[in-house]
Amino acid sequence: MNGNSGDPEWFRVFSPAPDAAVRLLCLPHAGGSASFYFPLAKALAPAVEVLAVQYPGRQDRRTEPLIADIPTLADLITEGLAAYRDKPLAIFGHSMGAVTGFEVTRRLEAQGNGPVELFISGRRAPSTSRSERLHLAGDAELVAEIKSHNAAGSELLDDPEMRSMLLPTIRGDYRAVETHVYQPGASVGCPVTAFTGDSDPKVTVDEALAWEGHTTGTFHSQVFTGGHFYLSDHQDAVLRTVSARLAALVGV
Repeated sequence: MNGNSGDPEWFRVFSPAPDAAVRLLCLPHAGGSASFYFPLAKALAPAVEVLAVQYPGRQDRRTEPLIADIPTLADLITEGLAAYRDKPLAIFGHSMGAVTGFEVTRRLEAQGNGPVELFISGRRAPSTSRSERLHLAGDAELVAEIKSHNAAGSELLDDPEMRSMLLPTIRGDYRAVETHVYQPGASVGCPVTAFTGDSDPKVTVDEALAWEGHTTGTFHSQVFTGGHFYLSDHQDAVLRTVSARLAALVGV
């Protein structure tokens, strides 16, 4: 099977790597799209083939209705992955993508074919509690919140036409992740590595370290300088860790 097969709706293979020993499923943050992982896909090929998830309601899927909840989103992604299971799979999720990746991992493990590792980025552990209601905020407050994280592309919200196009998708994603209910005791069996920025307002270092309680496998963590999108400044270091972990697991 080559990297272009499978469900064309859910996954973007920016750098096909048919001889790769492992695939890395990458899930974007709230309001994010598959293209967020284009640099990562290019950097990891040909040793690792990246499957970047394209959620409905954005870019080439902008006319499709949003998925209103994380469990449904995880169900559909898991279903789409069936065509890609001829090789070992690892999962990387940032922020909302981390929550979704955790749920996809649980589903794959329940099927008896879980990932070799789950990489969590910029997200607190499910067992840590915060009251988050930004999906109910006014447009101005929501825009201010997004821009405060200095995410790539957030300057588009300065344009009224682009803001009216993008905000419903962003708000829908925030609703899905903020209303997601943690199931006590939910865990995975694969190794988990948690990455976080030391000044991320969305997750403290302790909240990131609490992921250790959600795996019966080994746990690793790495803290970088920076905020919620620390990843933009530390991509090379993150990729070194990801590559080293995958090499240890599958011989990349």
